[in-house]
Amino acid sequence: MLTTSIYYESTYKLIIITAVSNLQESHLNRARASLRQTLSWYNSLRKSGQASRELTGLVKPELEMLTSTLNKLDQNVVRIAAFGLVSRGKSSVLNALLGQKVLQTGPLNGVTQYPRSIRWSPSEKVQVELIDTPGLDEIAGEIRAKMAKDVAQQADLILFVVSGDITRTEYNALLELRKSQKPLILVFNKIDLYPDTDRETVYRNLQQLGAGNLLEKPLQPDEIVMVAAEPSPLEVRVEYPDGRVDYEWETLPPQIDELRKTILNILNREGRSLLALNALVQAKFTEEIIAQKTIGAREQQAEELIWQFAKYKALAVALNPIAVLDVFGGAVADLALIRSLAKVYGLPMTGFQAGKILKTIFLSSGGLLLGELGTSVVFGFDKSASIVAGDNPANITGFIGSALVQSGIAGYGAVTIGKAAKVYLEAGCTWGQFGASTVIQEILATVPKETILHRLQQELGWLKPDNL
Repeated sequence: MLTTSIYYESTYKLIIITAVSNLQESHLNRARASLRQTLSWYNSLRKSGQASRELTGLVKPELEMLTSTLNKLDQNVVRIAAFGLVSRGKSSVLNALLGQKVLQTGPLNGVTQYPRSIRWSPSEKVQVELIDTPGLDEIAGEIRAKMAKDVAQQADLILFVVSGDITRTEYNALLELRKSQKPLILVFNKIDLYPDTDRETVYRNLQQLGAGNLLEKPLQPDEIVMVAAEPSPLEVRVEYPDGRVDYEWETLPPQIDELRKTILNILNREGRSLLALNALVQAKFTEEIIAQKTIGAREQQAEELIWQFAKYKALAVALNPIAVLDVFGGAVADLALIRSLAKVYGLPMTGFQAGKILKTIFLSSGGLLLGELGTSVVFGFDKSASIVAGDNPANITGFIGSALVQSGIAGYGAVTIGKAAKVYLEAGCTWGQFGASTVIQEILATVPKETILHRLQQELGWLKPDNL
């Protein structure tokens, strides 16, 4: 009976592990498909000549960044970056994880002068790139801050190393890193210097303060770990058989197993999902920069297009005698304007997406465009009634008056929609079936509840639709 119970328990665990693995692989494949489609779109624009040489050169760094992000996904390597103030033991923590002293350490501040990455293979299935960074409070603060921001954006998981109660400088640095919205483990290093009672007191304080002012709850056990990466030598008494007594300094092994176990649990549980999400977030920001540069470069062309559509829409609505066709034709013209603007900017856009943008513009206009639509319908029926009533001069005058008012409304609506569409095109260029924002939402909707990603989503509102 016991053997049967163990068999079923093992089978259940195997099923769970397989399901988690399949889910993570699905997330990774969706992210790859999104990036490949984006690169294919921009490359086809360049080859077809729709993107000018000037614009192609302008967005070249961003396209290279998208290619680099896709390559990172294909390599399936997780990046873990260590941050902290000087002398907190960042390099020592990474050396302890590696099992050898690869990174330089020492008693002087500023031993690490620039980010350095080392490959770490904690298991056959996981490949990790560990990134050591300079202290966040060293000289040339602005340069260090930019360096930290760039590294944090590239990282999939962040280690923030402290060696006791958090100082004001550490707290501010932690808040800045939290803004990157990456999973973060607070590493309490040098615990060998604290008695057990003091160590527990510091740990509880770190649970509260380590969450910063962005998280609603204290840090969970897999978000804060105590280690002694490079324990201080311990003086030991040595007694010899002949009665002599001597004292020697003994170097103790690093206490790093808990951190290694925590990292491996996270990577096994959600490592590939982390890779997929961070690649998509980076792709999303990169695509938005491309959109900003493109819109800036083609501002005049877009303005001319908007006024051209406004003129033709006003003329068509004014001459059309049937009220219902006024409304329908105006909507078709607005959709065509949105798609034409997207074509001018070289941004991905389908008819369905154009319809969604038009609907959003109407609903967010505070009723202004909806009011104009209703007024247009009223004048459209007046105009139609004038035609039906015959060739009486008064009826013709009524038709002309209604047509002029209606054409003015239609032209103004086209300009309003065109200008609003420019804003939505810039912000919404990452939507669509395989758009980065769409795939991000899909992944977050399927992330298991026990993961760090799920907690980030719940507590930070991480990448909810309003933030995308």
